[in-house]
Amino acid sequence: MEYLVTMTTHVSQGTPAEAVDDIRAREAAHSRRLAEAGLLLRLWRPPLGPGEWRTLGLFAAPDAERLEEVLAAMPLRVWRSDEVTPLAPHPNDPGPASTATPLPAKEFLVAFAPDGPVSQELADAAAAEAARAAELAEDGHLVRLWQVSPGRALGLWRARDPAEMRTLLGSLPQAPWLTTTTTPLSEHPNDPALSRPRG
Repeated sequence: MEYLVTMTTHVSQGTPAEAVDDIRAREAAHSRRLAEAGLLLRLWRPPLGPGEWRTLGLFAAPDAERLEEVLAAMPLRVWRSDEVTPLAPHPNDPGPASTATPLPAKEFLVAFAPDGPVSQELADAAAAEAARAAELAEDGHLVRLWQVSPGRALGLWRARDPAEMRTLLGSLPQAPWLTTTTTPLSEHPNDPALSRPRG
């Protein structure tokens, strides 16, 4: 099973810089080991305000208990709180082994929710939505898609910029009946994808 984990770090005031550097170095080494074991799939940085230290991580674990063991063993956990979102398979997900060529583009995390009660129009557009999602995956724009809860989904997307991202989302047949929240992502130095060759 896959999980999205929002990891927020609060370093205690007065902590020596050397201690912070040491734990960050150990965290990087531990992240590499987790990636090699197939437990850590991706890491990103969302937009941060002054003094914020936050990471989004995509993890794989057989269950929530094993995930907690993985998170508890990470060196930064001494200063960190984690918010876990379980991710269920979505029928329109291209899958982790998608063969689409990665675009030279920015990544975005997009949350989808019905704009009010689930309507018949939304349900009627499901087949067209699946076809459009397949096209966008083939073009390299839709990377992954998960179900978060009934009617709610989360997607990893690629686009040149926020304007193109808005255009892509507007092209979805179900767009008129969905509320979307888009989070631009930036590279994290410990992201396992940075060490994998691009196809």
